[in-house]
Amino acid sequence: MPRTSERGGPETRARIAGIASGLFVQHGFDAVTVADVARAAGVSSVTVFKHFPRKEDLYLDRSADAEELLRAAVRDRPDGMDVLDSLRVTALRLLEERHPLSGIDERSIPFFRTVAGSPALTARARELGAELRGTLKSELADDPAFEGDAALLAALFTAGYETMLVHAARRLVAGDPAESLEADQRARLDDLFDVLRGGFGAAGSDNRIRPLR
Repeated sequence: MPRTSERGGPETRARIAGIASGLFVQHGFDAVTVADVARAAGVSSVTVFKHFPRKEDLYLDRSADAEELLRAAVRDRPDGMDVLDSLRVTALRLLEERHPLSGIDERSIPFFRTVAGSPALTARARELGAELRGTLKSELADDPAFEGDAALLAALFTAGYETMLVHAARRLVAGDPAESLEADQRARLDDLFDVLRGGFGAAGSDNRIRPLR
């Protein structure tokens, strides 16, 4: 395959990631090398690594989107809106759009299966989760309007959201339709933010958060 121009930013990055994703789904993450991706994309391995420092990042490329969503929820929230309400609005929007980061996008089923089948991807996903927690902590700590414990809120929110996302993804892969998951996820989001604001006793009159089923 003739080599395409190796200059470029977002378009080149998106094209490489798209080609890599197709190869990983078709052949399995561990069976595809960075050289295979570079060859299929018509670029050099150096160019691939320029955009994606690690092979796992070729597939887990939405972490940058998640990072920007967290930053925007803190920095760009309307005057008078606190951080928890802003994070809740963001999470509900992802759910309503069935965004890949909501866990209920049926187009993501091959992605979820590939991640679950690769220890390397699973480990990297955990690392990226920790990085997102750090991003939110830093944004909260730098926000003059936020007076709480930045580290604690960042840890609780990211852990809670990750738990919900993984649970929904597993149900989606198991065959549950997205329509049946959306209402369940919305109720759990309400529980999550009630708990973050007021403690476990705020999540319903019976003082119990909904069990994962």
